Amino acid sequence: MKTLLIMRHAKSSRKDNDITDHERPLNKRGKLAAPRMGRLLKEEGLVPDLILSSSAKRARLTAEAVADQSGYEGNVRVSTDLYATGPGAFIRTLQFIADDPDRVLVVGHNPGLEELLEVLTRQVKTLPTASLVQVDLPIDSWKELTEETQGELVFIWKPRELP
Repeated sequence: MKTLLIMRHAKSSRKDNDITDHERPLNKRGKLAAPRMGRLLKEEGLVPDLILSSSAKRARLTAEAVADQSGYEGNVRVSTDLYATGPGAFIRTLQFIADDPDRVLVVGHNPGLEELLEVLTRQVKTLPTASLVQVDLPIDSWKELTEETQGELVFIWKPRELP
């Protein structure tokens, strides 16, 4: 069995109209929520074996904060393929990773992440910024992951619902 952790980037700033969507940074709320979700992963015993992130600045900053606070010891792998994309790109990216990471965190954007969650669990859920989802997958190798894989939605954590 493999575990996929799905996280929407933390809240980003829209103050500077001269910055492209890809380069938007985190705002104050996002800078607090991202590390909180990293600590949550550590508390829940869900430190990822691998973190994959969209190349957008807000996603990279979220992934780095989560990595730092969770105790993750690897490098965050950044991919332009995970920026503004749908579930197929996430699945294809996951199919190409080695088999040894049992728990992988992907950090990206909506609507792609909500669509990925729906494809893998057959459930429609809303993912506000910095939301984190645990999906258990009945596969032994990431190569086995397809859109037909029926995963189990274990839990959704939303920053505003945490103590």
